[in-house]
Amino acid sequence: MSKTFDILKKTVIVQNQTGLHARPAAAFVQTAAKFDSEIILKKDKQEVNGKSIMGILTLAVAYGQQVTICARGIDAKAAIIELEKVLIEQEKPAAIKEKK
Repeated sequence: MSKTFDILKKTVIVQNQTGLHARPAAAFVQTAAKFDSEIILKKDKQEVNGKSIMGILTLAVAYGQQVTICARGIDAKAAIIELEKVLIEQEKPAAIKEKK
C-alpha cells in the first residue's frame, strides 16, 4: 500500500527587486529539483510546475507580488522552507556582488 501525502501550501510575497526573472527563476527551479515532492507555484489563477523554468517565467512574477508554493510528497515541508528562502531573498545589484 503506497502512502498518500497532503498538499502543503505557503503564500509568500516576492522580495527580489526584479521579481522572478531568469536568475531567480533558475534558482527556484534548481532548488525545487533537489526534492522528490511535486512542486507547484501559483500566482492568481495560474499554476505551473515548480520544476519547469519556462513555467515559472510564464507567471511573470514581479516584486511585491504574492505567490503560493504547493508541495506534495515525502519531503514537501523541507521543499517549501527552501523555496520560500529563494522567493524572499533580495538579489543584490551586480556592482555590489563583485566587491569582496
